[in-house]
Amino acid sequence: MIDILNLTYDELEAWMTDALGEPRFRARQVWQWLWQKNARSFDAMTNVSKATRARLAEAARITWPEVRTVKTSSDGTVKFLLALADGALVETVLIPSESREGKVRMTQCLSCQVGCAMGCTFCSTGSMGFERNMTMAEILGQVLVAREHLGDDRPDHPIVRNLVFMGMGEPLLNLNEVMRSLRTLNDEFGLCFSPRRITVSTCGIEKGLRELGESGLAFLAVSLHAPNQELRARIMPRAARWTLDDLMAALESYPLKTRERITFEYLLLGGVNDSIDHARELVRLVSRTKAKLNLIVYNPAEGLPYEAPSQARILAFEQYLWSKNVTAIIRKSKGQDIKAACGQLKASELAESAGTAGTNDPAKDAE
Repeated sequence: MIDILNLTYDELEAWMTDALGEPRFRARQVWQWLWQKNARSFDAMTNVSKATRARLAEAARITWPEVRTVKTSSDGTVKFLLALADGALVETVLIPSESREGKVRMTQCLSCQVGCAMGCTFCSTGSMGFERNMTMAEILGQVLVAREHLGDDRPDHPIVRNLVFMGMGEPLLNLNEVMRSLRTLNDEFGLCFSPRRITVSTCGIEKGLRELGESGLAFLAVSLHAPNQELRARIMPRAARWTLDDLMAALESYPLKTRERITFEYLLLGGVNDSIDHARELVRLVSRTKAKLNLIVYNPAEGLPYEAPSQARILAFEQYLWSKNVTAIIRKSKGQDIKAACGQLKASELAESAGTAGTNDPAKDAE
């Protein structure tokens, strides 16, 4: 059976007209039920004829990720551990903020791969290794789950306002499904997200970077985390295979819209990349492009050899950047009490499962 959530609108229309013999307007009705009305079954599509609903049910399925765990932080951050159809586990996070009018708005952090092949030494996901790419249906299923959880059923006044592809996985290593997802997100009759409210984060993959820029479907963020090639190779060994100089050269010619800037993400690791000397190198580096910096304070994870820098070093780092006319914003770490950093909740769940399995296995207990 076809996973109908994994069809773009053009694919859905072609399938419904060719395979089911339906008029084209039926595809638009079904599409809106899937993406705007959060329909989990074809029976819920009340303005679609019963005969069409029956044919759809015989040939297709609507598969949402299963919510395995939901944790809510004291700061309002919500983290979901989701099980995909094959049992694979991924995470998505809702990060709260307030509008000028005092209304709560959410930014959702999306995963695009099960695990990650990049192996960044500060990331819990990187320590798990890579399992597989996620499909468009699995990527966008995270949005559907979050919207249902929030009761977010008004596309004209959404609670989830911004999307960031900054969860598990490297988006440019799953370029085809990420691009299909972006086109569906941009569809005015679907999830209806403006490109300016979507950010795709990459740690620096040459293939696909230009295609993403020329599409105009999302803003770009680059996970930098080091101001020189030597340090980047130490903490991000696989990303650093594309040298920092070559990455920056590519970003110098990256297609940008009017007033658009590249966002550089810089994770402050205590005693590793947070000195004034590092800040000085960083200024020289990012000044090559039209850019702004997000400074992210490290959220400590069990088993990883890093710690958060002191508040004094954080402020000194930020102030130096501003003194050199580099726009830098400290992003407060949220959800520390619910393991909100990338991969932490899944790692915890897997560790607990392994511990339970060991307790039930006499042979392992004996070891």
